[in-house]
Amino acid sequence: MGVGISLEELLTWNEEVSAWWKTYLEAHPELLNTPCDIAGTKTVQDLVRHVWGAELRWSQRLAGLPVIPKEDMPEGPVDALFALHSQAMAILRNLLKSDDAAWSEPYALELPHVFSGKLTMSRRKVVLHELLHGHRHWAQLTTLVRAAGFSSGFRGDLLFSRAIE
Repeated sequence: MGVGISLEELLTWNEEVSAWWKTYLEAHPELLNTPCDIAGTKTVQDLVRHVWGAELRWSQRLAGLPVIPKEDMPEGPVDALFALHSQAMAILRNLLKSDDAAWSEPYALELPHVFSGKLTMSRRKVVLHELLHGHRHWAQLTTLVRAAGFSSGFRGDLLFSRAIE
Protein backbone atom coordinates (compact mmCIF):
# COMPACT_ATOMS: atom_id res chain seq x y z
CA MET A 1 0.00 0.00 0.00
CA GLY A 2 1.28 3.45 -0.90
CA VAL A 3 1.30 6.50 1.28
CA GLY A 4 -1.66 8.03 -0.56
CA ILE A 5 -5.31 7.78 0.39
CA SER A 6 -7.35 5.53 -1.86
CA LEU A 7 -10.77 6.34 -3.29
CA GLU A 8 -12.07 3.29 -1.41
CA GLU A 9 -10.84 4.75 1.88
CA LEU A 10 -12.47 8.10 1.13
CA LEU A 11 -15.68 6.33 0.17
CA THR A 12 -15.67 4.46 3.49
CA TRP A 13 -15.13 7.72 5.38
CA ASN A 14 -18.00 9.27 3.42
CA GLU A 15 -20.24 6.34 4.39
CA GLU A 16 -19.30 6.65 8.08
CA VAL A 17 -20.12 10.35 8.15
CA SER A 18 -23.39 9.94 6.25
CA ALA A 19 -24.51 7.12 8.55
CA TRP A 20 -23.73 9.33 11.56
CA TRP A 21 -25.85 12.19 10.19
CA LYS A 22 -28.72 9.83 9.33
CA THR A 23 -28.77 8.53 12.91
CA TYR A 24 -28.42 12.02 14.38
CA LEU A 25 -31.21 13.53 12.28
CA GLU A 26 -33.52 10.60 13.04
CA ALA A 27 -32.90 11.25 16.75
CA HIS A 28 -33.52 15.01 16.27
CA PRO A 29 -36.19 15.28 13.57
CA GLU A 30 -37.01 18.84 14.68
CA LEU A 31 -33.73 19.91 13.08
CA LEU A 32 -34.97 19.00 9.60
CA ASN A 33 -37.17 22.10 9.42
CA THR A 34 -34.48 24.41 10.80
CA PRO A 35 -33.84 27.29 8.37
CA CYS A 36 -30.68 26.81 6.35
CA ASP A 37 -29.22 28.84 3.49
CA ILE A 38 -26.25 26.59 2.71
CA ALA A 39 -25.91 25.77 -1.01
CA GLY A 40 -29.13 27.58 -1.87
CA THR A 41 -31.28 25.48 0.47
CA LYS A 42 -34.09 26.65 2.73
CA THR A 43 -34.01 23.97 5.48
CA VAL A 44 -31.66 21.39 6.92
CA GLN A 45 -33.70 18.71 5.16
CA ASP A 46 -33.10 20.51 1.84
CA LEU A 47 -29.36 20.50 2.56
CA VAL A 48 -29.35 16.78 3.30
CA ARG A 49 -31.24 16.22 0.05
CA HIS A 50 -28.66 18.37 -1.76
CA VAL A 51 -25.70 16.39 -0.36
CA TRP A 52 -27.03 12.89 -0.90
CA GLY A 53 -28.78 13.77 -4.16
CA ALA A 54 -25.55 15.23 -5.57
CA GLU A 55 -23.72 12.03 -4.68
CA LEU A 56 -26.27 10.00 -6.63
CA ARG A 57 -26.20 12.32 -9.62
CA TRP A 58 -22.36 12.28 -9.78
CA SER A 59 -22.29 8.48 -9.53
CA GLN A 60 -24.90 8.17 -12.25
CA ARG A 61 -22.95 10.51 -14.54
CA LEU A 62 -19.71 8.60 -14.04
CA ALA A 63 -21.44 5.26 -14.65
CA GLY A 64 -23.11 6.52 -17.83
CA LEU A 65 -26.56 6.02 -16.28
CA PRO A 66 -29.55 8.33 -16.69
CA VAL A 67 -29.22 11.14 -14.14
CA ILE A 68 -32.22 11.57 -11.87
CA PRO A 69 -33.69 15.06 -12.25
CA LYS A 70 -33.52 17.06 -9.03
CA GLU A 71 -37.29 17.48 -9.05
CA ASP A 72 -37.73 13.68 -9.05
CA MET A 73 -35.65 13.17 -5.90
CA PRO A 74 -37.64 12.64 -2.71
CA GLU A 75 -37.85 15.61 -0.37
CA GLY A 76 -37.86 13.35 2.68
CA PRO A 77 -38.07 11.59 5.06
CA VAL A 78 -34.47 10.94 6.12
CA ASP A 79 -34.70 7.25 5.13
CA ALA A 80 -35.70 8.19 1.58
CA LEU A 81 -32.86 10.72 1.36
CA PHE A 82 -30.36 8.23 2.78
CA ALA A 83 -31.46 5.79 0.07
CA LEU A 84 -30.06 8.30 -2.47
CA HIS A 85 -26.71 8.09 -0.68
CA SER A 86 -26.82 4.28 -0.47
CA GLN A 87 -27.59 3.98 -4.17
CA ALA A 88 -24.78 6.40 -5.02
CA MET A 89 -22.23 4.48 -2.95
CA ALA A 90 -23.28 1.15 -4.49
CA ILE A 91 -22.79 2.58 -7.99
CA LEU A 92 -19.46 4.09 -7.00
CA ARG A 93 -18.17 0.90 -5.32
CA ASN A 94 -18.95 -0.97 -8.53
CA LEU A 95 -17.15 1.68 -10.60
CA LEU A 96 -14.08 1.50 -8.36
CA LYS A 97 -13.62 -2.13 -9.43
CA SER A 98 -12.69 -0.92 -12.92
CA ASP A 99 -9.16 -0.68 -14.27
CA ASP A 100 -7.11 2.08 -12.63
CA ALA A 101 -6.26 3.54 -16.03
CA ALA A 102 -9.93 4.38 -16.60
CA TRP A 103 -9.78 6.91 -13.74
CA SER A 104 -7.20 9.04 -15.56
CA GLU A 105 -9.14 9.17 -18.82
CA PRO A 106 -10.50 12.58 -19.81
CA TYR A 107 -14.07 13.19 -18.71
CA ALA A 108 -16.09 15.97 -20.36
CA LEU A 109 -18.46 17.72 -18.02
CA GLU A 110 -21.29 20.09 -18.84
CA LEU A 111 -23.34 21.60 -16.03
CA PRO A 112 -25.27 24.50 -17.54
CA HIS A 113 -26.89 25.40 -14.19
CA VAL A 114 -23.43 25.89 -12.65
CA PHE A 115 -21.26 27.24 -15.50
CA SER A 116 -21.38 27.70 -19.24
CA GLY A 117 -19.21 25.63 -21.50
CA LYS A 118 -17.54 22.29 -21.09
CA LEU A 119 -14.84 21.26 -18.66
CA THR A 120 -12.57 18.31 -19.22
CA MET A 121 -10.94 16.61 -16.26
CA SER A 122 -10.13 13.11 -15.08
CA ARG A 123 -12.85 10.81 -13.75
CA ARG A 124 -10.71 10.53 -10.62
CA LYS A 125 -11.10 14.26 -10.00
CA VAL A 126 -14.88 13.99 -10.36
CA VAL A 127 -14.98 11.13 -7.81
CA LEU A 128 -12.82 13.11 -5.40
CA HIS A 129 -15.23 16.03 -5.72
CA GLU A 130 -18.19 13.72 -5.13
CA LEU A 131 -16.64 12.21 -2.00
CA LEU A 132 -15.42 15.51 -0.50
CA HIS A 133 -18.40 17.72 -1.41
CA GLY A 134 -20.56 16.44 1.43
CA HIS A 135 -17.82 16.82 4.05
CA ARG A 136 -17.77 20.56 3.49
CA HIS A 137 -21.54 20.75 3.93
CA TRP A 138 -21.56 18.48 7.00
CA ALA A 139 -19.06 20.83 8.64
CA GLN A 140 -21.31 23.78 7.79
CA LEU A 141 -24.29 21.88 9.19
CA THR A 142 -22.40 21.16 12.41
CA THR A 143 -22.03 24.90 12.96
CA LEU A 144 -25.69 25.51 12.17
CA VAL A 145 -26.75 22.74 14.59
CA ARG A 146 -24.71 24.29 17.40
CA ALA A 147 -26.14 27.74 16.61
CA ALA A 148 -29.64 26.23 16.84
CA GLY A 149 -28.84 25.12 20.39
CA PHE A 150 -28.04 21.46 19.82
CA SER A 151 -24.84 19.67 20.72
CA SER A 152 -24.06 17.46 17.79
CA GLY A 153 -21.09 15.53 19.09
CA PHE A 154 -20.09 15.23 15.44
CA ARG A 155 -16.60 13.83 15.06
CA GLY A 156 -16.52 13.63 11.28
CA ASP A 157 -12.90 14.66 10.93
CA LEU A 158 -10.80 12.12 9.08
CA LEU A 159 -8.67 11.83 12.22
CA PHE A 160 -11.52 9.98 13.95
CA SER A 161 -12.45 7.73 11.05
CA ARG A 162 -11.96 3.98 11.09
CA ALA A 163 -11.67 4.09 7.29
CA ILE A 164 -7.98 4.95 7.35
CA GLU A 165 -5.40 3.63 9.79
